[in-house]
Amino acid sequence: MRRVIQFSTGNVGRHSLWAIIGRPDLELVGLHAASPDKIGRDAAELCGRSEPTGVIATDDIDALIALGADCVVYTAQAETRPVEAIEQMAKFLAAGINVVASSMVWMVTPHLADDWLREPLLKACQAGNASLYVNGVDPGYSGDTEALAAMSLATRISSVTVQEIFDYGNYDDFEFTGTTMGFGLPRDAESTPVLYLPGVITSMWGGPVRNLARHLGIELDEVRQRAEPWYTDDRIECAMTTVEPGQMAAVRFAVEGVYNGETVITMEHINRLTPASAPDWEYPPEGQVGVHRVVVEGEPRIEINTQLSHPDFDPTDAGCISTAARIVNVIDWVCDAPAGLIAVEDIPQTAMVKGLIW
Repeated sequence: MRRVIQFSTGNVGRHSLWAIIGRPDLELVGLHAASPDKIGRDAAELCGRSEPTGVIATDDIDALIALGADCVVYTAQAETRPVEAIEQMAKFLAAGINVVASSMVWMVTPHLADDWLREPLLKACQAGNASLYVNGVDPGYSGDTEALAAMSLATRISSVTVQEIFDYGNYDDFEFTGTTMGFGLPRDAESTPVLYLPGVITSMWGGPVRNLARHLGIELDEVRQRAEPWYTDDRIECAMTTVEPGQMAAVRFAVEGVYNGETVITMEHINRLTPASAPDWEYPPEGQVGVHRVVVEGEPRIEINTQLSHPDFDPTDAGCISTAARIVNVIDWVCDAPAGLIAVEDIPQTAMVKGLIW
């Protein structure tokens, strides 16, 4: 049985915490929380379970390290605080505690990450003889496992398109997702949302684009980004936020890999607040809130649509559960892996399959 610490109890963390508590192959021994209203509360209470665990949330990282756990499940939002997140992860790694994470999305393709991100984490892995693995649904599954599965069905490939098409209206995360994507900003906003600053989209999804090019055996001429906002003429109310007329209610953005002057690899997001937004843009299949889609043009043409649902949660929450699954399921394998930075290609697909029966 692996002794595990959960780090954060947010949109993904509460689901990974729920899974850890319920798994017979994992033992929850510690819980980190940053919010003062969560510190001092039982783990069960913070993820909606009824039976107390006796594991109490703390913000004391040194106390968590002292527990001598096998692995930390790190799901704290890190993209707006990468230096702090690197320091936190590195402390666990240097202490000999493995880390699986849905944060620090640049590390989904660790061999392609910039040195300022990769080097301190690799150094910590080496110091503690520990391993770090980062993945999720997007970036993650849609641009690696789903895309590679689709590509394996073609004898010739002319282009690959990876899409997230999702209604974020019921996703209660305006603080990060909403502000980062610019939902609610007016046309004449003085500031540009951080996501659309030069090079930001490329920094987050460029690694997976380059990685697919590597698997195809090509060297891209260019990796570029594009973004297009959509502004509403009507008031839109949803869980994410309330958008007034003239404010942004949808966006599509992408990273494109160019080869011989042609766009051959595209990773695109089409995100809207309620179906009323951006009616001329692509929608998920009828009746669905969202889809992660891969389209391979070639011989033959392949299209794979991944749709997530749950009887008790909104599809956006189902996506958070799957994000948690991408890292919780590989804890055992990562704990046994040689020290260092792990990419999805390093892990056998069968090692990612857990959860049956319990």
